[in-house]
Amino acid sequence: MPPAQVSGTSPVNQIGQGLEWTGVPHASYLIAMDDSDEALMARVARGDERAFQLLSRRHLPAMLGLARRILRNSAEAEDVAQEAFLRVWTHAPRWQPVAQFRTWLTRVVVNLCLDRKRRAPWVELEAAGELVDPTPGAGEKAEADERARMVAAAVDKLPPRQRSAIVLTYGEGMTNAQVAEILDTSVSAVETLLVRGKQNLRSALGDMIDKDE
Repeated sequence: MPPAQVSGTSPVNQIGQGLEWTGVPHASYLIAMDDSDEALMARVARGDERAFQLLSRRHLPAMLGLARRILRNSAEAEDVAQEAFLRVWTHAPRWQPVAQFRTWLTRVVVNLCLDRKRRAPWVELEAAGELVDPTPGAGEKAEADERARMVAAAVDKLPPRQRSAIVLTYGEGMTNAQVAEILDTSVSAVETLLVRGKQNLRSALGDMIDKDE
């Protein structure tokens, strides 16, 4: 495959079709795991399409999952993921490793999601949330499913930055410092967002949210 030109057509294609859009065989992907994100970005900056495909395959599942948790809409999440990786391709020549690549990419995805939430009305939720036990007993499944739906709906109705802080902290397992870097704010501001977010969730859900969390 000839190297792509940065000024030409982006190799970003139909993310919704799954990881196959990256065009990288599984074996090649495993071999490339030794390449750092920063090294791959340097190659992308030179128009290396294969490096872009490897970088995309490495981070696409997590970024797509994050967008789905924030937006609660698979189609919009796929659009956000595609736009985020388009920015990887177009911004690579001027990208500077001031922060880790994954932190930078997560910030891009979160900001794109927040932009969409500001423009779009609330969407009725049907999927389970990420803040509940994923392994309930068979006899508790119906109750757990309803609880999950209610938690997901309550999280979705939080103000955008509270929702992002909750999802990044409890859904992605990030520290307050990591969340602060992604949201471009201070650690104390993240702590405030989490406190207010959990207060709002408790107000909506009552005993479903552990007050000692």
